[in-house]
Amino acid sequence: MNAATVRTHFAAINNKKIAYRRIGNGDPMILCQRFRGNLDDWDPGFLDELGRHYEVYIFDPTGMGSSEGTVNSDMMGFARDVIDLADALQIDQFLLGGWSFGGMVAQIVTTEFSSRVHQTILMGTKPPGQVNHPIEEIFLQTAYIEDYTFEHEVILFFEPISERSRTLAKASHDRINSRTIDRDTKVKPPLWEYYGKGVADFVKDPYNCRQKLQETTIPILVISGDHEVCFPPENWFDLNRALPTTQVVVIPRAGHGPHHQYPAMAASYIHAFIENNKNK
Repeated sequence: MNAATVRTHFAAINNKKIAYRRIGNGDPMILCQRFRGNLDDWDPGFLDELGRHYEVYIFDPTGMGSSEGTVNSDMMGFARDVIDLADALQIDQFLLGGWSFGGMVAQIVTTEFSSRVHQTILMGTKPPGQVNHPIEEIFLQTAYIEDYTFEHEVILFFEPISERSRTLAKASHDRINSRTIDRDTKVKPPLWEYYGKGVADFVKDPYNCRQKLQETTIPILVISGDHEVCFPPENWFDLNRALPTTQVVVIPRAGHGPHHQYPAMAASYIHAFIENNKNK
């Protein structure tokens, strides 16, 4: 089974049910999804590349997509979903990844449940607390279109001025839409406000996550596009030398979804980073 055909499973945890899929074999890796994203919104090419080395788990947060239960209203709730899923699957320690909003969730898991996390991979996201480089207005205008088109996807996740990026965007779009079975439920507009609550919580940072990232021993890889319309990599540059375990990779002529534009390359960076930091 590859990422485009693997079936959805459910983990019953307390009063909720988390929908998840498993791809590949190896050390377990749990990935947290972006704003509005469900199980179908990961590029299967990227997941299959990761699955060559890792047992990759993707999931829907509580109450979103095909998951059931009360929707989370703060970052600790979203982080707890990761731990609850790992507990239900009897995974003690794991590699952790997150894209965009999911990258924020991954940072909270990394700092609040550090004994469970081997290494952390962050894609197209920002550090906690206040940042100096804001989201571009065009992202906000586009991200809240309920039924966005391929052209909207190019704006949101790729680099519109680059012909190569647009070509690779189409290839990613086609891979994502190749799934014909077991399609996930879209995250509908009434639920979008809960992401906003999570982001506000992340910015207020009651968990002191920003400081904890400066003290962690967990290796962290950040992958960003050079034209990141949502979370500019400059926010990570502002923390240069303050984060002792964080490495930042910036991909030229790429946007908010660099791992979808270059799935094999992003997966190879991730694998090399993980291998290099084993047993440190």
